[in-house]
Amino acid sequence: MLVYDDFDQRGQARWMSYVMHFHRVDYRSPVINTDRLGFRLSRGADDHASAGGKPADGPIRLLAGSSMAMGIGATCDQATLASRLWTTHAPALPWLNFAGRSHSSAQELLLFLFYRHLLPPVEEIVIVSGLNNLALARLPAAQRGDDGAFFNCGDFFGQMDKLKSQYRTHPFGSGVSPTGGDEPVRPLEVRIADAAALTVRHLESWQQLAAATDTRITFVLQPLATWVRETAAPQEKRLFDELDKISNFWELFGDIATRDSVRRYAELLHLGCEKIDVRFLDINPLLATSVKDDSWLFVNRAHMTDHGLDLVARLLAEQLNFSS
Repeated sequence: MLVYDDFDQRGQARWMSYVMHFHRVDYRSPVINTDRLGFRLSRGADDHASAGGKPADGPIRLLAGSSMAMGIGATCDQATLASRLWTTHAPALPWLNFAGRSHSSAQELLLFLFYRHLLPPVEEIVIVSGLNNLALARLPAAQRGDDGAFFNCGDFFGQMDKLKSQYRTHPFGSGVSPTGGDEPVRPLEVRIADAAALTVRHLESWQQLAAATDTRITFVLQPLATWVRETAAPQEKRLFDELDKISNFWELFGDIATRDSVRRYAELLHLGCEKIDVRFLDINPLLATSVKDDSWLFVNRAHMTDHGLDLVARLLAEQLNFSS
């Protein structure tokens, strides 16, 4: 995880038009490697490929989403979801890693919109995501806007307001805080409904973009440790206890981290996906019934071990009929 900390240094962040932030380009390490655009390399049994690097022969399958899909926590590129699918669990076609660290559904969509021209024919798109939209739904309206908030948006809006203040002539200013001030956090039910609606709206745009090529889209609600099981494995508990000493996870995300919350969220996502003809899969209950109580799946509550990633890849292949 120290390598991922280096990879994700705020001071080294790559700022992109519209997408806001993406991975460092041409990053090299034994743990994670990226191409000239910042996409993580995926590896098959005898080959490797990425959207901005060595092209894969089409047709391909695309794995999109946020940091869990990108593979934060994997000990090497070979252990990510895309690589495990390509190597072992669904090897008939190459899988490209198209996921973005800390991305919202809007950023995931924009990334595809901007770089789809680089891709060979795409047969399947699997989007493994959902947590970030729900987490970001707690931010104030001024930061959420019409398309949802994004991580570190408080920094962005704060700096932009400082810049704008240099050009204001009204002696009293606008009277509106760009960061939302002390606006109270909305009720949980409202945040769940809004996060689901925003996710489905962006999935519909994915569907419309992919319709011309008959590409099938599946949305997979990503795993979270507390959504999978209430009691962590021994190794997980030790890690979580240490992380809780230096973070405010429960203060910020405790109400969305319950199994009741994910059940309600998954129900709304499922209904929305049905209406737009996007396949939906909640991986959390499948994981819960596929592991022993002492199986070490997570390195933190949102990111997985190699064993956890391999298990998710196997379940995806089985549930979505990708086993060949």
